[in-house]
Amino acid sequence: MAAVSEQADRLQERTFRFALDVIELTKTLPATEPSPTIRRQLTKAATSVGANYRAARRARSHAEFTAKIGVVAEEADESVYWLDVVAGAQLTTSPELPRLQQESRELTAIFSRAAGTARLNAKNR
Repeated sequence: MAAVSEQADRLQERTFRFALDVIELTKTLPATEPSPTIRRQLTKAATSVGANYRAARRARSHAEFTAKIGVVAEEADESVYWLDVVAGAQLTTSPELPRLQQESRELTAIFSRAAGTARLNAKNR
């Protein structure tokens, strides 16, 4: 069980770092539209990944965990979308953008798999 807890702690730290790194990236976006709208949406999604993961870890039931981890996967995927919009619209020249796109994809894969496993476990109960 300790290994699971250590892995969860590392993942919690990873989601926190992702949020902070995305916040730093958004500071490089222009002040004119559509950047403020994209900045707001991207920041909300990226910070929700870690916040909802923390909530999932504190879930009081398996059903609550399953619901929360599903939200984490959705927010990670939304982060992928907004980072891709930033890249596609060429809103920043930050060298961090490709790394954050990759990180958002990895987090989406991790949490999508976790959500699927949680749903399967709930079904098999």
